[in-house]
Amino acid sequence: KKKLKISGRELLSVPIQVFGLEQLQVLEMSPERESCLRYRMELLPQEIGRLRNLTCLYVDSNNLKKIPAEIGTLSRLERLTLSNNNLSSLPAEMGALQRLHSLHLANNSLTELPAALCQLRSLTFLDVSDNKIDSIPSSIRHLEKLETLLLLFNSLESLPEDICLLRNLHTLWLGNNHLRSLPAAFGELVNLDWGYKYCSCNFEGNPLEIPPPEVCSRGPEGIRDYFSSRRRI
Repeated sequence: KKKLKISGRELLSVPIQVFGLEQLQVLEMSPERESCLRYRMELLPQEIGRLRNLTCLYVDSNNLKKIPAEIGTLSRLERLTLSNNNLSSLPAEMGALQRLHSLHLANNSLTELPAALCQLRSLTFLDVSDNKIDSIPSSIRHLEKLETLLLLFNSLESLPEDICLLRNLHTLWLGNNHLRSLPAAFGELVNLDWGYKYCSCNFEGNPLEIPPPEVCSRGPEGIRDYFSSRRRI
């Protein structure tokens, strides 16, 4: 793969020459965990749309406040990391990234799950933990291939019933939200074997009442039994 990694002690912008590298497939502009590097790029330039062959774009741990609409032209993009920035919204054009299977958006300032993300039908991994998200749209049901969904450290008070249609989910982290109840069909998520695999599903830090935590610890079967008995009452 044709790959370019840009590094600098205080990276503020992308060198304009980069956008002439039209065969580029992997572009890295993240400081990783090198403490001496402070990346402060606030804007991803519109010219990013010229890099039509990109499959991986790493721009986490910067100071990004906005993603340009032109990102929607990167039709070959498979992996996009935007964690640890200052993003409060995403452009609708991101919904055009139909090859995208891995999207990292942890530690930003999102207050809702952007509707465009629910159009990404190839997505298998989505991390929106550590934001300010207070609701999940019912259109999340379109993410049929999703295997990992990380929602911990948000402001969620409820989950839509439609999340129970994501039958390929293996990992769902919901810790440290404001959830008092789960959807009645939650037990249909049979691949979330959280009663036995500690990391598969996480509810810690929620004031769960329906069902109570001790029921959740029994896994999908326990939750199904709980809701079916409530229906009989």
